[in-house]
Amino acid sequence: MRIGIVGSGISGLVCARLLNRGNDISVFEAGSYIGGHTHTIDVQEETGTRAVDTGFIIFNEKTYPNLVEIFDRLGVKSRESNMSFSVFNSDSGFEYNATDLKGLLARPSNLLRKRFWNMIRGILRFYKMAPDLLRTLDADVTLGTWLDENRFPKAFIDDHLIPMASAVWSTPLDQIRDYPLLSLIRFFDNHGFLQLSDRPVWRTVVGGSSAYIDPMTAPFRDKIRLNCPVQSINRSGAEVILTTASGEEHTFDRVILACHGDQALRLLGDSTEKETEILSCFRFSTNPTTLHHDSRWLPSAPNARAAWNVRTSDNKQDIQVNYWMNSLQGFNDAPVDYVVTLNDQCVGTDVQIDPDCIIEKMVYEHPLFSNSAISAQNRHHEIDGIAGVHFCGAYWANGFHEDGVNSALRVAKKFNRNLEEFSHGI
Repeated sequence: MRIGIVGSGISGLVCARLLNRGNDISVFEAGSYIGGHTHTIDVQEETGTRAVDTGFIIFNEKTYPNLVEIFDRLGVKSRESNMSFSVFNSDSGFEYNATDLKGLLARPSNLLRKRFWNMIRGILRFYKMAPDLLRTLDADVTLGTWLDENRFPKAFIDDHLIPMASAVWSTPLDQIRDYPLLSLIRFFDNHGFLQLSDRPVWRTVVGGSSAYIDPMTAPFRDKIRLNCPVQSINRSGAEVILTTASGEEHTFDRVILACHGDQALRLLGDSTEKETEILSCFRFSTNPTTLHHDSRWLPSAPNARAAWNVRTSDNKQDIQVNYWMNSLQGFNDAPVDYVVTLNDQCVGTDVQIDPDCIIEKMVYEHPLFSNSAISAQNRHHEIDGIAGVHFCGAYWANGFHEDGVNSALRVAKKFNRNLEEFSHGI
């Protein structure tokens, strides 16, 4: 069977790996590298090269079982990491690290702030209520509506829950309020965010997340076309015609759109009414991302510094997240602080990243979740495989690497692939 795969992110690669044997596959990638959000930058230091991640960074064995299965089969090694989290408000100067008491009191003046105590009261109340909400909450209730109706302290909303949720899903502050609360709490519960003990151990790939790309693609590397954006997908009888931006036409029996939902819809020149209805529910945010070593973008108070550092302001529309890669990837011997900053221009500040410290700039897109998007996820079966076109990607679930793997497995199963070893979430 002739199979075209659009996109070389985790979903496209898993499809290609599973379907390569016994089929004639071709993978089309618009960008210059394989991996999508798996994007490791090799940084030159005096003593050698250091692999620094910028997109996919961490996973855990509890909630990423199929990804772990793939890593084990490929011989990919990992090490322990962490998910420590801090918030800094550039207007008020309020700052804390949620990991422990030292972090909460990173600035001792927090003890004298009413804002701090209001936040703590909100935290205790929310995490006490959350387990019951898993059983009683209506699926359509949004985070913002529920917080307003239950009169939670503004400090808890603005300085804790909204920044945390926004950072997890790389979603603008004003849009994360539209996230269905039940889905959010389920995610928090599955990932151990609602408990103080028995939390998953977070891990990072040794040598950078891109270390899995070579062993993953070894059987089909010559079938991947880089810098080859697709212009359109059209169905003609029992065949699917894929046209590249350069005008080349390729004919396939099946095409798998392993790209974002909005991209898939744009590519479909003959989309059905149902495909348009479902795919138009998926929206994505654009996040400018910079890898640099300007340590001014990390919290100044030592005990406030965390793996994930959120910077916000009172007049906010978006958040800025500064990932401290030394902590996440265990760079204890690094000569500088490596930082990955999302949305460096979004928070009102006159401080710019020192141009001499900038290593690389990228742009990533992340799914925005709403009630309509969640409803659309449940309708995947209505459009997948119709007239030879399949759809997969992490946006069909929570937007993370495991979701991308599971989405690919679901599609591969329709090609009669035996997936017994991947029994989780399929």
